[in-house]
Amino acid sequence: MAGLHVSEDYGKYLDGYAELLGDASATGRRLTREELDSRRTLGEKAAEAGLGLRALVAAHMAATRANWPTGSGVSVDSVLAAAAQAMDAFAEGYERAQRHAVRQEEAARREFIDDLLYGRSDLGRLAQRAERYGLRLSYEHAVAVARGTTAYDEGDPALREVERALISRFGDRSVLLTTKDGRLVCIAPGDQDEVLAYFAKQAFAATGGGQVAIGRPQPGAGGVVHSYEEALNALDLAERLELDEPVLRAADLLVYPVLTRDRQAMADLVHSALGPLRQARGGAQPLLDTLTAYFDSGCVSAEAARRLSLSVRAFTYRLERIHKLTGADPSDPVHRYTLQTAVIGARLLDWPAKSF
Repeated sequence: MAGLHVSEDYGKYLDGYAELLGDASATGRRLTREELDSRRTLGEKAAEAGLGLRALVAAHMAATRANWPTGSGVSVDSVLAAAAQAMDAFAEGYERAQRHAVRQEEAARREFIDDLLYGRSDLGRLAQRAERYGLRLSYEHAVAVARGTTAYDEGDPALREVERALISRFGDRSVLLTTKDGRLVCIAPGDQDEVLAYFAKQAFAATGGGQVAIGRPQPGAGGVVHSYEEALNALDLAERLELDEPVLRAADLLVYPVLTRDRQAMADLVHSALGPLRQARGGAQPLLDTLTAYFDSGCVSAEAARRLSLSVRAFTYRLERIHKLTGADPSDPVHRYTLQTAVIGARLLDWPAKSF
């Protein structure tokens, strides 16, 4: 091109531009579909080559000045109109390629996260892919999971809000923040508990008072899966046991998996210790709620009565009724452990709503 110099890096993406400009502006016509498509194709190629759009627009402007058409029938408006159409089509192709690249990157990231949290894919290859996202799977990692009243995805403002807070506080600490099955998920090095604690605080605020569970640090790619499953199980336990703590740690809840490891033994205990409550007027549920409130309040009858909106006398009557039906006295330390374990089992097994 004569006149102003256009870098060879950009020249091939201006192929045919000077001729198009001269031909279209000579008659004042609009660019044809074929001409616009050729500009879009060049825009896509420029985006795929990693060139910046601002520099490409500047190259088009330089080429317009260098190849300004002359002739009696050429007007400034016709030249600028042709240039505007060409650059608009070029930018459209460029943006289309960028959107496609973003979708591909999002798909690759989502596939990696699914493989990571579900333990799929070859572990060696998974570790290599993890480095792209700042994770070194040879180290220990712990996973925190937050749930709210709604489902969250990668574009949700709640995720962006938590991400900004974490970056502002800790910078780049090899932390992966994402969503899975409508929940917020944070994967952090196992020796950086302060990151997960801060995530829990921010997620609680961003989800409007949601609940967060933190799995124990575990080594290797399989450790991420294990920690993630521990966090999910903690949330499930919280729902079944009606635990309302904003932050749950799997390490503090290990007794519950132990209790339910032998489901049949637990079912037998519930049936044996609490089954007679079904004989009560109104069924077993009111008396089961009585035991739950009693144990949750530290076996203080006055506090348990307050929680159930009962008088102390009415509450005491219920305890006596439980003693009579089951033969076990909730106030007796010898009987208390059996009853409390059975109550936990009933909540875990959803008894008496479900029979077994």
